[in-house]
Amino acid sequence: MEGIGVHRPRNVDWKRSAALLYGDWGTSKAYVIGLAFAAPIFLGQKDLIWGYRCLPVILAVCFLTALVAYNYAVVCSCFPDGGGVYSAARSQSRFLAMLGALLLVANFTVTAALSGWSAMSYFGVPTEHLAVATMGLMLVVGFLNFFGPKHTGSLAVWLALPMVVVVVLLIGMSAPYLGNGLSQLESLGTPLAGGRVVGMSDLWIAFCGAILALSGVEAIANLTGVMKLDPGSTPDKPVVTRTAMKSILPVGIEVVVGTSLLGLALLALPKDLVPVTEIQARYEDVLRLMAEKYALLTFNSPEIARWVSLVVGIIVGLLLVSAVNTAIAALIGLIYMLSRDGEMPRAFTRLNVHGVPWWPMVLAVALPVVVLTLTLGQPEQGLILLAGLYAIGVVGAITVNLGSCTFNKLLPLHWFERGLMALTFIVLFAVELTIAKTKPDALYFTLIVVAAGFALRAWSQRRAGLRTITVTDQVARVVSPESVPDFQLRLNPGQSILVAARGLTPVLSFALEEARLRQGSLYVLYVKEVAVSMPGPLQNITQPRWQDDPQAAHIMYNLMEQGKQHEVPVVPVYAVSENPAATILDLSATLGIDVLVLGSPHRNRLVNLLKGNVVNEVAKSLPENIRLLIYG
Repeated sequence: MEGIGVHRPRNVDWKRSAALLYGDWGTSKAYVIGLAFAAPIFLGQKDLIWGYRCLPVILAVCFLTALVAYNYAVVCSCFPDGGGVYSAARSQSRFLAMLGALLLVANFTVTAALSGWSAMSYFGVPTEHLAVATMGLMLVVGFLNFFGPKHTGSLAVWLALPMVVVVVLLIGMSAPYLGNGLSQLESLGTPLAGGRVVGMSDLWIAFCGAILALSGVEAIANLTGVMKLDPGSTPDKPVVTRTAMKSILPVGIEVVVGTSLLGLALLALPKDLVPVTEIQARYEDVLRLMAEKYALLTFNSPEIARWVSLVVGIIVGLLLVSAVNTAIAALIGLIYMLSRDGEMPRAFTRLNVHGVPWWPMVLAVALPVVVLTLTLGQPEQGLILLAGLYAIGVVGAITVNLGSCTFNKLLPLHWFERGLMALTFIVLFAVELTIAKTKPDALYFTLIVVAAGFALRAWSQRRAGLRTITVTDQVARVVSPESVPDFQLRLNPGQSILVAARGLTPVLSFALEEARLRQGSLYVLYVKEVAVSMPGPLQNITQPRWQDDPQAAHIMYNLMEQGKQHEVPVVPVYAVSENPAATILDLSATLGIDVLVLGSPHRNRLVNLLKGNVVNEVAKSLPENIRLLIYG
């Protein structure tokens, strides 16, 4: 609606943001430690299994994680309306922003596949069935996202605390044996079986290959547009520095400290109890292995050890499933935003009945499934193959983001913040080049994603040029210059009524009758639901109009005609929102509504469970000075 600013609801507090970040960073322990110890995957080092030499690599990755966490806390303070790579790079170059977004597409694709594979491993699925089971998981998560991410995205919040308990439990049980881990460490100078000595180049390559958990900070940066404001700030001048810092700091500390101690705890397992070959065989569910062995050492009971292992496997597996859901929802939102911003085909903006874009949802499920087909022929190497594809996308996206911020002179950065950000950018850029040189599979995969993305971009922009002078018959019948009403608001006499419309239903005629009896104005609100987690604000997008929406136009024209016949001022209000209840509440307060009229919902139980009840949500938060009428 012209003249009324509608802000995205800022209802995500630091606790929820931290839980979402922990859903990515916290799950990294589930596979990073095992890969660092047992798998010869560090880029070109096919002959090198690190084993008891892996602790320096784990500590180096933890240090980089802490450095990136601090830098992204600064980025979040500079971009309170969304500071992901697309938003940050857009101020420098549209091409650079598109490149960063496509690197994120590659990252989210592999994140979903990698997390799903690891989840199935922790659930105890046999190795030969892991690929098929993970593909099935993708389809199930995609089905849940058909109804939108509102409730499914809350899973990480409820699972973050049990995961922290698991980490504390493992560290507590292993504490008496950590000294044994230090004594069992092997020096990097210890010759390998063939007599070769590990050099600095080997260590650098291993460090680059072990970076498997950084994408969560991109999700947090994208969430700044819906984070709760710091005290004293306003929606027109938002500040989320404190909220972002409180979201990132505790998670960063837990990940760095927890991963370091758990890495040492793995090395502390007595070799007579857990031989190296067993660790190498169980590297995919190493936390479950550690829980079983340390419970056996602590309680001296095989039965208790089995139960502890089972519980840990379920908790870690469920959090990994939550990470899959977060990656798929983020992929849907990213592709949808690119389409709304003119960088992808406009067909990608078509929504289903629940406000979820069809094509982005299909692609978000199909891309991880396609990646998982690479593991069908060699399931025992599945996690290794997926891990090999992971780092190049996320490291590239973060490099683009930090590089754009470093060279953006308009950002209010202190000299030490800009210097530290530049240093991190240089390190990550070197990591990206190393991965591109030594991991050809990852490079080819990323090049395919980037090339396909830019091809779609070129095609969509050519199509957009044609559509600027050509419209469909349906749009032409609805929208014409003379059809746009020139109405005057008569707000002085009587009361104002707001009715939320989903179609030409009896609730509209009831609201019109009420407006005439009260001699007031009738606001007719149509909310176009877009159930997508938007990764940052849209750029250069025209304000949506109800005249461009056939269903909304059909309702508005009929109501305005009825209003003219009965001398009731009818004011059309149109909004595009991912949260209809919050939008109704926001507009009710903004317009100074006296009476809010809603129709009773008619949804089946499954839809109510996944999407919630709008009437109940509005009733809980509606101000006392606004009366609520539910027509049924």
